[in-house]
Amino acid sequence: MDKLKAMQTFVQIADQGSLTAAALALDTSLPAVVRALAALEADLGVRLFQRTTRRIALTEEGRRHLDSCRQVLASLHDAEAALKADAREPAGQLTITAPVQFGQMHVAPAVTRFVQRYPQMRCSVLLYDRVVNLLEEGIDVGIRIGPLEDSSLVAHTLGHIRRVVVASSDYLARAGVPRHPKDLLRANCVRRTGNNPSWGPFIDKKDKGRPFSISVSGNLDFNQIAPAVEACVAGMGVGMFLSYQVAPYLADQRLQILLEDYESPPRPLSLVLPHARLLPTRTRVFIDWMCKALQGFRQP
Repeated sequence: MDKLKAMQTFVQIADQGSLTAAALALDTSLPAVVRALAALEADLGVRLFQRTTRRIALTEEGRRHLDSCRQVLASLHDAEAALKADAREPAGQLTITAPVQFGQMHVAPAVTRFVQRYPQMRCSVLLYDRVVNLLEEGIDVGIRIGPLEDSSLVAHTLGHIRRVVVASSDYLARAGVPRHPKDLLRANCVRRTGNNPSWGPFIDKKDKGRPFSISVSGNLDFNQIAPAVEACVAGMGVGMFLSYQVAPYLADQRLQILLEDYESPPRPLSLVLPHARLLPTRTRVFIDWMCKALQGFRQP
């Protein structure tokens, strides 16, 4: 048995979800895939998949062995890639996704500089304010803000982003400075259309760090972040935003942060991949580029 080939076949079956799809991916026949899997299971003395006429699923032993196989194949790939990397620059297509405003402000400029540095690269940047399924939508790299719900993703933490309450000095001079989140009940709050009317969670350190939310109201609602921020800059009320969304206005003091003592922990900013193994050179170089561009990100 060619154990390396059998391991490659096993990984493809797991990734593709069927023996037939694995055969297509490997450009080989279905019987060859079946034989390779059977030989590997016989050699290990365990069943790697539970198979029925309709589906195939990894056993517990299969899941453990899959990680080992990925590590072995990745080490081989990385060793070969390291020898080739100095001989050529990255080339080919990459598709990247990010939240709309963060993508416009930070991701798109970094990708533009990347393509300037590596002109043989072609990059498509897709900006969505929704959680994108990287595998299903053919995305190579994603930028995410907040906890990752999909545990199968491989994540690199780049930094952290705060959720902040802000207002202009003009508004605060008229309405007073909130000292506790409950003071927002009397404030004119600029909100997002369709969002939960409650703001939070806030953390009360004097109450064992217990989180709580405040139901707010106001006379301005927007379905986009930018006009809501501008309304706060114009002195129309208090807003709650992610820190990067108001960073320019905080820098020139047109807005100021309120209630910092009650902020919840900052959200992680992550670069995510559908998997970590057998990455092409272009993806590995791009990951390094973005990690340097966004590493330690924290605003303000």
